[in-house]
Amino acid sequence: MNQNALKRAVAVAAIDEIRPLLAKDSVIGVGTGSTADHFIDLLAELRHDFQGAVASSRASAERLKGHGIDVFELNHVGTVPVYVDGADEINPRLEMIKGGGAALTREKIVAACAERFICIADASKRVEVLGGYPLPVEVIPMARSYVARELVTRSITPVYRDGVITDNGNQILDCYDFLIEEPREIEFALNNIVGVVTNGLFAHRPADLLLLGTDQGVERLTKHEE
Repeated sequence: MNQNALKRAVAVAAIDEIRPLLAKDSVIGVGTGSTADHFIDLLAELRHDFQGAVASSRASAERLKGHGIDVFELNHVGTVPVYVDGADEINPRLEMIKGGGAALTREKIVAACAERFICIADASKRVEVLGGYPLPVEVIPMARSYVARELVTRSITPVYRDGVITDNGNQILDCYDFLIEEPREIEFALNNIVGVVTNGLFAHRPADLLLLGTDQGVERLTKHEE
């Protein structure tokens, strides 16, 4: 099964997972990226079963609206019963690296406000130790060089993602050359660098459920505590 088919398979599984949670007054959280796009397209079939969605990016908001799904501001909603999004990498504790699409800050905010976080991903995204995929760090533009120097002192290689401006008007540094064996500690430490908005580690708020697309079908995995 090719990667696109795996992405669609996990999106179908996510629709089945959230269906019992939908109500006429419910607003759900929707993520960003190619796997989330499959979910949005399938969600359109259920648009009359719930009130609307909170989107983690402008691109997802436009896709939702294109399907006739109302998009709400998170400030007007408060909490959402479920948030569905993909991952760039995910470990057995369901801690993730996200932000390949530069939506990490808004994704992290919606995840924090979700009662349940469902991650949908194909098998290539599952790893034992995070860090093979470069970790994005969103930075205030005037602090980019300072943050880069601070990252270098931590034996991290930062690379400016040229030409990319986040929906928040900020810039991205992608961090290479380090494995993340203690994601919670690293997430906290990097967020404490002055000028960092947030980083793409989802360790303090991991997924509650992983729907993993494999050639044998969709695996349903909950986090493994060590």
